[in-house]
Amino acid sequence: MRSALAFPFDADTIFRKKKQLKRLLEERRDLVGKRIAVMGGSTTREIIDLLELFLLDQGIKPEFYESAYGAFEHELLFDNDRLKQFKPDVVFIHTNLSNVKFFPSMRDSEEEVRSKLDKEFARFRALWEKVHEAYHCSVVQNNFELPPLRVLGNRDAVDHRGRTGFILGLNQEFAGYARDRRNVFINDIEYLSSWIGLERWCDRPFWHSYKYSLSHEAMPYFCHNLASIIQAMFGKSRKCVVVDLDNTLWGGVIGEDGVNKISLGKDTPLGEAFLEFQGYLKRLKERGILLAVCSKNDLSNALAGLNHPDAVLKPDDFSVIKANWDPKPENIRAIARELNIGEDSLVFIDDDPVEREAVRTFLPAVSVPEVGEDICLFADMIDKNNYFEPLWIGADDVDRSAVYAQEDKRKAAAAAFSDQGEFLRSLSMQAEIKPFAGIYLDRIAQLVNKTNQFNLTVRRVTLPEIEALASDPDAITLYGRLKDKFGESGLVTVFAGRINECVLSIELWLMSCRVINRGMEYALFDALVHECQRRGVSTVIGRYVPTEKNKMVSLFYRDLGFSLVSGQAGEESVWKFDVPAAYADKNAIIEVTHG
Repeated sequence: MRSALAFPFDADTIFRKKKQLKRLLEERRDLVGKRIAVMGGSTTREIIDLLELFLLDQGIKPEFYESAYGAFEHELLFDNDRLKQFKPDVVFIHTNLSNVKFFPSMRDSEEEVRSKLDKEFARFRALWEKVHEAYHCSVVQNNFELPPLRVLGNRDAVDHRGRTGFILGLNQEFAGYARDRRNVFINDIEYLSSWIGLERWCDRPFWHSYKYSLSHEAMPYFCHNLASIIQAMFGKSRKCVVVDLDNTLWGGVIGEDGVNKISLGKDTPLGEAFLEFQGYLKRLKERGILLAVCSKNDLSNALAGLNHPDAVLKPDDFSVIKANWDPKPENIRAIARELNIGEDSLVFIDDDPVEREAVRTFLPAVSVPEVGEDICLFADMIDKNNYFEPLWIGADDVDRSAVYAQEDKRKAAAAAFSDQGEFLRSLSMQAEIKPFAGIYLDRIAQLVNKTNQFNLTVRRVTLPEIEALASDPDAITLYGRLKDKFGESGLVTVFAGRINECVLSIELWLMSCRVINRGMEYALFDALVHECQRRGVSTVIGRYVPTEKNKMVSLFYRDLGFSLVSGQAGEESVWKFDVPAAYADKNAIIEVTHG
């Protein structure tokens, strides 16, 4: 099942087994329901069927709204009671070259072509703005594949009247708009169609007969690419690459060949291929993806290989290095524990098929692409599976490896203390706890959607929903940033609730696992109580929604002084806190700056 929905895709197998795949995928217990409106400029039925499979595989159970054929503009721009009742979480606008209205003619001047491009872009911008205004949700928009025919030959991309140049310009307008917005995302079919090949991207008889803009071969690649964007909205992207060493980061077995005989560097084609793969992993690390080593090796040999003069990746690039003779599934479990992330956040790369199968068997949550033995394909197997699809790249993402390095220093410092309170005071922690601010909304949405352990309601939201909370006068919102003598932990905790007649109902309360047991939860609760007092809130209602991952907070409300209203402690339950007229702060360690 997993191999059928992993790159490279076999369209015939997926279409033949799609009902069986759907039944198996729907047996998952951790599915999150989301509503997706598919607004088609061409036929979309089979696209919806495949998109459903890829989303189910990512833990999302979709409910679909499907527009009438070619009616995407009308249904979005004008009042649409059916779509309003559907309340989409995401609107996907599925357009292709046939939906472009204002292509240039051979008699157009440059000014006239520019005017047509502006009009074409304005058409789509009006749709995106209408979605944001009417439905308060995110938009995924296809850009455009290049035209398969070039009337002007090689000048089609150069002459102002060429359709190729026109589409390239329009795609740049789309990209510029999405770059500056956080509710519009581009499904990049310009890249995807060029990678697959334009002649294989669209089946012309299939288009003329059924108005499908994609060939059967291209559909799985398209739907997987689209599903990657949607799953990233709801925190389903992976966080860490775990790599083997011998014949994975370099050629040869270092324990037998010695560091001077391994293949790595530009002296040989094989060594250059390994160098290229290391460079790809380095770029992933630089954009915030964690790297770890899991190798059957002596540690001294592993470090010697990573310190090879031609190596791109050095020991400091890895957050964890496990080089020993223990079974790899055990080491990978330990890596997840040390990084304090779920096993479903890991991608494991190993040239050995036996080791790959062992990890698949004993750690089914870990993604294990079938990389084979050709090092030239290793990066493709990571890249084309879209394990690490980002919605945007912020400073907190880029600094993630540094944050984990700081955590190692904290752990080392903690070993010198026998009292937890003394250790925490030694950190000289400072926090900023304030209402949601525009500069942090991206990070808040990201944290909400990827935090699993310290998460009381486990509600997943889109950026427009965060924006709505931030601007709601009846809402109390709080974010918390934390730093200490070792460095910045960044934005680590989020709270949101809505007030109705002096009662505050909690909608979001979560905290990054990186700062658990440092007292940040008490500092935020103090800020919450004082804000409730200021705004006349007499009662706070909180709900605990249990999952496999958030058992650590099952009694959190009780520990704060809430009383049980319904349900059972440790299980799904509702709790109440009566806001006192006088309140003694629980936090006495962190120095807090309030809004």
